[in-house]
Amino acid sequence: MKHLFTFLLFLFLFPVWALAHNSGAISGRVSDATTQLPLGGVAVRLLAPSRSTFTNALGQYRFTNLPAGTYQVALSHLGYQSIRATITVSEDQTTQVQTRLVTAQVELKEVSVSAERPQEQQLISALDIRLRPITNSQEILRLVPGLFIGQHAGGGKAEQLFLRGFDLDHGTDIRLSVDGMPVNMVSHAHGQGYADLHFVIPELVQAVDFGKGPYTPEQGNLATAGWVNFRTRTALDSSFAKLEAGQYDTYRAVAAVNLLGAGARAKEQSAYLASEYSFSNGYFDNPQDFNRLNVVGKFHGHLTPSSRLTLTGSTFYSKWNHSGQVPDRAVAQGLIGWFGSVDPSEGGETSRSNLNAELVTMTPAGNVLRNQLFYSRYGFELYSNFTFFLQDSLNGDQIRQKEQRHLFGYNGSYSHAHRLGSLPLTSRLGLHYRHDLTADTELSHTLGRRETLEQRQLGDINELNAGLYLDEVLQLTPRLNLTAGVRLDIFRNQYRNQLEVPVRLRRATAAIVSPKLNLAYTFSPNLQLYLKAGKGFHSNDTRVVVPQNGRQVLPAAFGTDLGVVVKPAPRLLLQAAAWYLWLAQEFVYVGDEGVVEPGGRTRRQGLDLSVRYQLTRHLYADADLSAAKPRALGEEAGNNYLPLAPRLTSAGGLSVQNWHRLSGSLRYRYLANRPANEDNSLVAKGYFVTDAQVNYTRSRYQLGLSVQNLLNTRWKETQFATESRLRNEATPVEEIHFTPGTPFFARLSATLFFR
Repeated sequence: MKHLFTFLLFLFLFPVWALAHNSGAISGRVSDATTQLPLGGVAVRLLAPSRSTFTNALGQYRFTNLPAGTYQVALSHLGYQSIRATITVSEDQTTQVQTRLVTAQVELKEVSVSAERPQEQQLISALDIRLRPITNSQEILRLVPGLFIGQHAGGGKAEQLFLRGFDLDHGTDIRLSVDGMPVNMVSHAHGQGYADLHFVIPELVQAVDFGKGPYTPEQGNLATAGWVNFRTRTALDSSFAKLEAGQYDTYRAVAAVNLLGAGARAKEQSAYLASEYSFSNGYFDNPQDFNRLNVVGKFHGHLTPSSRLTLTGSTFYSKWNHSGQVPDRAVAQGLIGWFGSVDPSEGGETSRSNLNAELVTMTPAGNVLRNQLFYSRYGFELYSNFTFFLQDSLNGDQIRQKEQRHLFGYNGSYSHAHRLGSLPLTSRLGLHYRHDLTADTELSHTLGRRETLEQRQLGDINELNAGLYLDEVLQLTPRLNLTAGVRLDIFRNQYRNQLEVPVRLRRATAAIVSPKLNLAYTFSPNLQLYLKAGKGFHSNDTRVVVPQNGRQVLPAAFGTDLGVVVKPAPRLLLQAAAWYLWLAQEFVYVGDEGVVEPGGRTRRQGLDLSVRYQLTRHLYADADLSAAKPRALGEEAGNNYLPLAPRLTSAGGLSVQNWHRLSGSLRYRYLANRPANEDNSLVAKGYFVTDAQVNYTRSRYQLGLSVQNLLNTRWKETQFATESRLRNEATPVEEIHFTPGTPFFARLSATLFFR
């Protein structure tokens, strides 16, 4: 490992430059014709001689060492019209080119895989965000193929996540971020990696970047099953106001306003302010009284032609009641209805305010320097009752989990495109810093959300994570691409236990090195094979780490993927992968104690398949299938199941785009039966649910109808094997406890656009 790191660092610091004499160059910049802002990731191809590249974050590209003459350059980007330009290059001169791309309908026949930048899942993601407009906060996460979500707190709490044979709880083994700012909360009051995305306004999501497995050097802690970064809009196509109304006293209002005029846009500047308010009583017998408020402001501008600054500020607040999980027997015996509650006093409130600043600079030599600073002030208070009267037969077992947190940090990278001999080499050196400070992180036994009966945990957490990574992308041949990287992470955990007498501050430190290696071979623009291998990790909760004197702070994960991206027909795109993941330690969330306990070693292996097919000019079909075999290691066969880990999931549907001003979709999601406990004696029942959406769009307005659970299926959205006792029971019972899924739920929407 030491030799690999030294070799990669050598490549970064001591490149071999190719000398060019008496030759010209093309320096181009590509922007969006509507917003006039730069477009990154545009494919730029020089036709003769055959060379290709992609625009950087500033929309820039460059071809050097060109003899004087006339050249043809082709530019293409998903969702935009492809164009060709004729460019004349003079000897020893650089020709400057400005190009603006116009949005267009998605055409799968124009999509191809690239040898210079392996596409893999990002191509699938780019298609989905264009074809499946996001209509609610849950749909944000469902844009990731194979990622399933479940809500068991009435919409206010973060969703439960499932991916690649993982019950991820609220984010233990998946790293989530928004515009590079972390979403996961380490050592959270409700569970390690808790990730609440409800501060994101769905209409402002522009793109979703993701990867499965521990193969990306930039992604550190929690990125074992995968990672997701949601990118919000830099600029609005137009200002808009939207109103929604639906069943169960559901109302929502969203508005977004451009703050700068055409003059600023011509200078590649933009700024907008957006706000969202939601209210619903929900379909439960106990009204939710759910309230959510979001406010977001964003500025984007160029300080110089070679640098851009993006500033984002947001604030979010939510408050709700929820019905919690209910036991099968309570419904079967008629004690409560399907949408009833054993403890109707459950609920909570949460808030988050964010500041995010990013400066991207292009150096005169063509290198890219990124600097990002972020800060979040976060509050959380949740009342839950998992076991009812198991521990306290008189007052019940309700608990309060509460914290106040300050989160701040830095992300930086320096990317350098050069050559290793005659081979193109892109080197990136990155630095990551994150610091979490919590005050009065609490777990208490409560009564009716009013009275504190006992404080079980109360303390202050100080957790620091610093990471350094190196990423090398080497084009070995015109078809073979190698990406090698290594990451070093250092953690310092501190916990001040306020219930300990005398109060003591305890510490633990740990470090981990994570190498990565990816290979991609592109046979043609229609076929690419890739092989990935890498090491990742997830950190443990500070309250678990410190009492163990730092043991098992950073359990490792080792994974490998063998996959293919193929276009067997012009309008058909397939992506498939066989994968394997081994974890040194699984985490188990103990609900009644509100803590995360370390478990044993685990192994997962499986197959992923994604299909995208354009049936006609306006009709598209998609399907994702994921099969997994999750097992605990070191346990007897038949007693080695991983509770709630999904074994088979599938999602897909039909989407219509711009057909006589109509757009919409008909979608399904399927989750098969899965073990609810280690010996599979309790089974979490699967479900098949369909949703529908249709929009009618004119230049100044849009009318929409969305329906969740179109067939009104009775289903259990989340399920747990829990030992509980009802008020009048003499002995406890272990069985399935569940949160009912959404019944038929229709909403109407009207949107006005202001040019």
